[in-house]
Amino acid sequence: MKRVYFIGAGGIGMAALERYFLSRGLTVAGYDRTPSPLTRQLITEGINIAFDDNVALAVPAEFRTPSPDTMVVYTPAVPHDSAVMTFFREGGFNLLKRAAALGHIANPTKALCFAGTHGKTTTSSMAAHILHCHPVDCNAFLGGILLQYNSNLILSPTSPYTVVEADEYDRSFHQLRPYIAVINATDPDHLDIYGTEEAYLESFAHFTELIQPNGFLLMRTGLKLKPRVPDGVKIFTFNRDHGDFHAENIRRTEGHIAFDFVYPGGRIDNIDLGVPVDVNILNAISALGACFLTGDLNPEIARKAVASYPGVERRFQFHLKADKIVIDDYAHHPDEVLNSIASVRALYPNRHLTVAFQPHLYTRTRDFAPEFAKALSLADAVVLADIYPAREEPIPGVTSKIIFDRVSVADKLLILKKDFVNTMKNRNFEVLLTLGAGDLSFEVPRLCREIDPIHCISYPND
Repeated sequence: MKRVYFIGAGGIGMAALERYFLSRGLTVAGYDRTPSPLTRQLITEGINIAFDDNVALAVPAEFRTPSPDTMVVYTPAVPHDSAVMTFFREGGFNLLKRAAALGHIANPTKALCFAGTHGKTTTSSMAAHILHCHPVDCNAFLGGILLQYNSNLILSPTSPYTVVEADEYDRSFHQLRPYIAVINATDPDHLDIYGTEEAYLESFAHFTELIQPNGFLLMRTGLKLKPRVPDGVKIFTFNRDHGDFHAENIRRTEGHIAFDFVYPGGRIDNIDLGVPVDVNILNAISALGACFLTGDLNPEIARKAVASYPGVERRFQFHLKADKIVIDDYAHHPDEVLNSIASVRALYPNRHLTVAFQPHLYTRTRDFAPEFAKALSLADAVVLADIYPAREEPIPGVTSKIIFDRVSVADKLLILKKDFVNTMKNRNFEVLLTLGAGDLSFEVPRLCREIDPIHCISYPND
């Protein structure tokens, strides 16, 4: 293989693969519909990305002829009628889905695969950071940019472990062969793909069948899932206060959380969370549990690693910590919204909380509007932006208003995303939590620079 072309090159999962192949000395290029901070960073790293769905403009000459040394990787989120996609699909090229390409890299190793409706990115990045702090190290393909690393790829020439975010969208995680499979949650999602909760759960059950012989399944207690692991695979459980792996003696002060981690046969006292939000107690238990199952976890190194965990871009990412607090989180499912709000409430129990939410996908908004409204109603004030469509076409009658009308909070406002900065800088909020998987988060750094440029926290991709 000499060259790889990526269709949907701006996707976060695609970015890790692009960086991987570039590190191997291959020529890497691609196409995406719109530029973003991530694509700008990838271009500076040496990846040729075009934003015009025109083959003459988007596909470099060396990629236009089918060849055994050329591979084309695509994401299922790319429209079927894309001109670039059609050119490669009909031109006899070696096409591979992103998930299959990731499987080819990860499956020959001892892969730690983190799956679930929520928590995949944080738990996988925590585990990667913990192992990276150990002599054994790891490789990691993550679904978020690890702050301070400024990348979602970690490479080690010697480690047997590969940490992977196992995405259930389009059944992508069925391309993986985990050594350790972790399942954090199975609340129904992606019903545009699965149709029913039963089909969604069946997909996770099949995922458990793919665990390598003599591997491990680590799953949260209380899930509806009925695993079907191969013979020889050992099952362990985790949760916040029970299971084989759990927490004890949780201590909280404003802006600080610590607990004792209990594992089979022992404990690690005084675990300090580097990102001190309530939901990260469970995330840390999941990550530490998976690392324990490798047999290479050192308690003292693990304690320091969790305390130094830098967090992931758009996962409880602090943009302002002064008189006003501004936090951005990727939560885009009702349960994630609920947990995000609860976590910030626990962190700042005596502060007025404003939540700004941008729904992600028309189908998800349609399917879960009452649940979104119920979760958002836990805030003191709610600002709802227009839907971020991503890969979808509009659905008649489906707008943010179907959530807005159900929100029970009196202080609520419906806006367009383009008006977010002007709206929020004129509101006297104490704590602002922005939520969603769309592009509202791109506006958050600008808002913070306008309201408090001295204390605004800057990141490389802002």
